[in-house]
Amino acid sequence: MDPAVAATPADASALGDYDVLIADRGNNRLLLVSPQKKILWEYHFADVPPGSGADDAFFADGGNSVITNLEHQQVIRIIDRKTNKVTWEYGGLGRPGSNPGYLDFPDDAYKLPNGDVIVADIRNCRILDISPDKKIVRQAGITGRCWGEAPALDSPNGDKPLPNGHVLVSTIHDHSLIELDQNWKEILHLKLPIRYPSDPQMTRAGNFLVAGYTKPGKIIEISRAGKIVWQYKPKPDEELNRPSLAIELPNGNVLATDDLNQRVVVIDKATNTVLWQYGVTQHRGSNPGYLHIPDGLDIIKTDQDLAKAD
Repeated sequence: MDPAVAATPADASALGDYDVLIADRGNNRLLLVSPQKKILWEYHFADVPPGSGADDAFFADGGNSVITNLEHQQVIRIIDRKTNKVTWEYGGLGRPGSNPGYLDFPDDAYKLPNGDVIVADIRNCRILDISPDKKIVRQAGITGRCWGEAPALDSPNGDKPLPNGHVLVSTIHDHSLIELDQNWKEILHLKLPIRYPSDPQMTRAGNFLVAGYTKPGKIIEISRAGKIVWQYKPKPDEELNRPSLAIELPNGNVLATDDLNQRVVVIDKATNTVLWQYGVTQHRGSNPGYLHIPDGLDIIKTDQDLAKAD
């Protein structure tokens, strides 16, 4: 094994029997990696310029598909994991726009249980709900209006759907977390102590986990009342560099992309220690054990993984 890869933290138990899906944007690929760091599945974007692959990737259809947004190429795609074929696409490849069928820097595309797709359309300052036949079902925000009071959204870059039908939205320029109810009406607007908040997620305790896309990077857990209940306080040699997504694992650890440090990490909240990582810190690459701008992630239970069921 490559000595630099071998030297990275490797406590497989830190993931709690979950495989990790990584949107490795700089390498134009998606990877599914086991806790033992074995590559289980791989997908390459062959029709886009180098370095403009998926910013995010999330499982859909019970793990049979992956939904991705190619922010720099203005499209959303759903990929069948068995065939590696694109089964659905929205947006004009390489062509930003605001008219129906077009997006301008789409971020965090999720497939909902009813088959619709929601996406944060950053530069159009809106969240869209798109039906399978590619019609806009509803919208939060006002197209092209990136300032002012609700319903305006100031460059939304996160739109996490919750089980109760609510959506968590992060907005870049006013440094906020917004919760929309099932009718997409604003019910919470929380100013964050982060210059560039990214992709808020819920924790088991009902708090919000938010990445700060900064250098040094931040990860905070904040209550609905605005109280910080945990934040990542790294050792000097483990500072983050523009993390874009952090999620709480079922075992309580935090899994995060450390985008410009070229790694994905699992952090022990009790000790602020990196227990596991994929990628060699500050060394980009495409060989096994290396990443280049890992910008998104998701998890799937190991025993549910198609690659191991085949």
